[in-house]
Amino acid sequence: MNATAVKTANHKQIDVAAYMREKGQRARAAARLVARADTGAKNGCLFSLAQILIDEKRAILAANAEDMRLGRTNKLDAALLDRLELNEARIEAMADGVRQVAALPDPVGEMTDMKLRPSGIQVGRMRVPLGVVGIIYESRPNVTADAASLCLKSGNAAILRGGSEAMQSNQAIARCIARALRDAGLPEDAVQILDITDRRTVGELVAMPEFVDVVIPRGGKGLVAAVSNGARVPVIKHLDGVCHVYIDAEADLDKATAIAVNAKTQRYGTCNTMETLLVDAAVAQQALDRIAPIYREAGVELRGCERTRRILPDARPATEDDWREEYLAPILAIRVVDGFDEALDHIALYSSAHTDAIVTENYTKARRFLREVDSSSVMVNASTRFADGYEYGLGAEIGISTDKFHARGPVGLEGLTSQKWVVLGDGNVR
Repeated sequence: MNATAVKTANHKQIDVAAYMREKGQRARAAARLVARADTGAKNGCLFSLAQILIDEKRAILAANAEDMRLGRTNKLDAALLDRLELNEARIEAMADGVRQVAALPDPVGEMTDMKLRPSGIQVGRMRVPLGVVGIIYESRPNVTADAASLCLKSGNAAILRGGSEAMQSNQAIARCIARALRDAGLPEDAVQILDITDRRTVGELVAMPEFVDVVIPRGGKGLVAAVSNGARVPVIKHLDGVCHVYIDAEADLDKATAIAVNAKTQRYGTCNTMETLLVDAAVAQQALDRIAPIYREAGVELRGCERTRRILPDARPATEDDWREEYLAPILAIRVVDGFDEALDHIALYSSAHTDAIVTENYTKARRFLREVDSSSVMVNASTRFADGYEYGLGAEIGISTDKFHARGPVGLEGLTSQKWVVLGDGNVR
C-alpha cells in the first residue's frame, strides 16, 4: 500500500497526496469562477444557505449528537466539548452570521485612492480575492459555515479541514453548503470540506503553493506551530488568547465587577475569555471583596500572587506559568499591581497580543492604554468577550489573527482580500 494511503469509512484506499492535489486543482479552477461572480449570486447563495441550515436543523443536531457521544467516549476535555456542542440557539446564530455576511458590502472590485498623476493617468487600488484559502480548525463546527460564507462573499474558494472530533457535524453542514451553491448556480468546488481527517492532509494542504494562496489555522498552539513550521504558503496565525482585564485605581467598581465577571464566566472555552485579572493596589481590597464571591459561586478556581492571597486566603498560589496560561477553563490568575505602568509592564511581558482591557474613568490613562498595549484588540470599559467578528459587525470571522500583517484581529471579508494597483489611461505613454 502507498505510504500516503488511508482507509476511508467504506474501506476504500485513498492516497492522501493524490486526494489533496485533486482538491487543490478543483479549488483553483473554482476560484476563478467565484472571483468573477456578481454580488447578487453570492448573496443569494448565502441567504439560501442560512435557510437551509435552519431547515436541516434536526439532521445537524443528530450528527452533532453522535460527535458529542464519541467525544465523551474519547474523554475530550470540557473546553473541547463546549466548542464542539451545537444546539438550536447555536444553529440559529450560525444562520444569522451567514445572513449578516450576505448583508455586508461586497469588497471585491472596490477601487480606492484614485489619484490623477501629472502624466494624465489615474492610479489607485482595487480590492481582490486572495484566491484559494485553506482553513484548518478544531472542534467548532460553526467554523464550517462561517468560513464558507466569508470565503464565498470575498470571492475566494475554500478548502476546509475540520477536526476528527467534529466529522459528522462538519459533513452535515457541508451538505447544506453544497446544496446552497448548486441552487445559486455557483461551483460546488468553491467550498470543499475534507471528508478524511488523517493528519497528513494538513501537511499536504500547507505545501501546495500552486493551488493554495493562504492557510489559516484555528486551534491550539500545537496545531498553529505545526502548520507554521511546515507551511510553504503564507499563514495567518491565530495564537492563544492570554487576555487581561486591568482594574485601574480610578475605575468605577460597579463597571469593573460586571466586566471582570463577564470576561471570565460568560463562556470559559473561548480565546477571548480573560485569563488574568490585574488589580491596582489602591482598590484591590474593595474590588476583590466584590468580585471574588461571584467567582466562587460560579465555581472559578482563583490563583493569586502573594498580595492577592492576603486579601483572598483561599486562592491558590500563582506560579510563573500561570501568567502565561490560556486555561480555557474556570480558572483565573489574579495579580495586584502598583499602578498603571506596572500593569502595562505585566501585559507587555505575558499577553499573547490577543485582547486586553482596562477599566478606568481616567481619560488620559484610557488613551495611553489604547496607544501602548500592542494587542490585536484593546478595550476601555468593556469585556474582552466582545473581541469577536460577529460583535464587531463582520458577520462572522475566520479567526482572530495575532499577527501584525496581512490581517490583524478578527479576520472578516477585508482580511480575506488583497489590493492590487490599477491604472486608468486614455492612450497615455511614458
